[in-house]
Amino acid sequence: MAYKIVVDSCCDLTEDMKKWSNLETVPLTLQIGDYIIEDDADFDQDDFISRMVSSSELAKSACPSPQAFAKACEGDEDEVFIITITDKLSGTYNSALQGAEIYRDEHDDDKKIHIFNSLATSGLETIMAHRIKALADSGAGFDEIVEDVEKYCVEGCGLYFCLESLDALKGNGRLFNLAASVIEALRVKLVCRRTDYGNISVAGKDINQKRALAKIANLIAKDTQGCDLAGKMCIISHVCCPDKAEHMKELIASACGYDRQSIIILKASGLNSLYASNGGIIVSFCK
Repeated sequence: MAYKIVVDSCCDLTEDMKKWSNLETVPLTLQIGDYIIEDDADFDQDDFISRMVSSSELAKSACPSPQAFAKACEGDEDEVFIITITDKLSGTYNSALQGAEIYRDEHDDDKKIHIFNSLATSGLETIMAHRIKALADSGAGFDEIVEDVEKYCVEGCGLYFCLESLDALKGNGRLFNLAASVIEALRVKLVCRRTDYGNISVAGKDINQKRALAKIANLIAKDTQGCDLAGKMCIISHVCCPDKAEHMKELIASACGYDRQSIIILKASGLNSLYASNGGIIVSFCK
């Protein structure tokens, strides 16, 4: 069966993914005051962050329309797998659900469509896309892929992040589940994780970011203890801080059992750059 993988633009694309002929990205929209762009392949991280830093306006985002997802379902493929950012941080998942219904209403075919709520963003969507492709290319059936990836998303993956600033998250209401006492201590470098429910929780804190990054490496080592990590992916997404990302890679390589070539450094997408802000680090990993 021919298949297509559709991701929203919160998915940080690896170089090999950019070559997949059956991958389509549905972009979110980014806005700083009157400056509005789509989060697509032309996104310039350095320029966007520079505009964020110099603007007094709060940067915002808007999810894709249901019609955008309905259009992404079109094509000769028999199966469509859609991956979106967690529904706890965006309306994109619900938009994708509506888009699939629009497609079904407008097309009299037997195309199978499934929408995965990644319960995260960034590299965890990337890991899920690779999982789908590996299963589909090996001949796994649609229902088998759905069952495997839904379970893998919760039990086989994790995500931690450490940001220089939480202003964008706080200003856009994305910190609703963090204690007020923590929010008041924004000068502290928080180590946060995605929960099994797609929310954000605090996993640690430090006044020094280098020590906070070391805590991430140690937390990943604890989470993956006893796991066979040979060939498993670990993705470090960064916002205008390649040196910090390289340091994070060395910490993970020393603390965990990942093959060095499987630890991939990527520039964060537009949406992730907006919320992680300048200097942010997001680490997504397989167990």
